[in-house]
Amino acid sequence: MAIVVGLLSTAEGQAALAAAKREAHERSVPLTVVVTGDEDGSGKRAVEEDLVAAGLPFTVVGGTGDLAEDLVRTAHDAGAELIVVGLRRRSPVGKLILGSGAQRILLEAPCPVLAVKP
Repeated sequence: MAIVVGLLSTAEGQAALAAAKREAHERSVPLTVVVTGDEDGSGKRAVEEDLVAAGLPFTVVGGTGDLAEDLVRTAHDAGAELIVVGLRRRSPVGKLILGSGAQRILLEAPCPVLAVKP
């Protein structure tokens, strides 16, 4: 069992990471962080330092570039009990249609999904 979250430098990504850390701590399970689009590795290093300092057991896995696919696959492979995603605020028209990545995660996830916003 694990909590799965994607590593994104956006406000939504940071909110998801913070929520995932809280969930992992409260549930006493490891955190699995999916890293996509971090060519220089600085994001990965920063999150590893943060998780070590927090005392959380964790795994960092590389992604293919399709975050929705990567999160669902990783959750399946890890036997995850939760996926945490960040959602951005949308316009009134945009609220009619959930973002395609978030929609794919919700529909294909092998476990519950926690959606947070900054």
